[in-house]
Amino acid sequence: MDDALDAALRFLSYRPRSEAEVRRRLARRFPGPSVDNAIVTLREQGLLDDAAFAQFWRQNRERSRPKGASAMKWELLRMGVSREVADDALEGLDENENAYRAASGISRRLGQSDYDAFRKKLVPYLRRRGFGSEATKGAVRRLWSELSDTVHGDIYGKGHGQQEED
Repeated sequence: MDDALDAALRFLSYRPRSEAEVRRRLARRFPGPSVDNAIVTLREQGLLDDAAFAQFWRQNRERSRPKGASAMKWELLRMGVSREVADDALEGLDENENAYRAASGISRRLGQSDYDAFRKKLVPYLRRRGFGSEATKGAVRRLWSELSDTVHGDIYGKGHGQQEED
């Protein structure tokens, strides 16, 4: 087996990769024709597919470290996936749910007793992760409501006054 192909297979053994990632990695050590042959072989064997990679990346990101669509698209583009493939992979993304999941872990640790302090910490956190203003606002409201729910008890074990919002 070709050395470039061996190197590509080792690189792919850790996680799926985009074609551009594999190409860049191989180009550091091997001449162009060897890289091209390895890429063709990997595509033929179904081991290199940018559309499948983009779907994998989206699912993994949503499950473990949710980000907004703009941040995920930027990541995919940076890894060499075409705009069209990135757009297709991100179609139907529920940014509101992702923002909620991204913030739910940190919101409990904030332990703020007033809405403004809670919001001032959570909004920049979500914005840095690429969420738009509507998804950010919705996640903050939803989490504050859960934390201060007087029926279920809040993080303090009693109902603190929740700031009413329209």
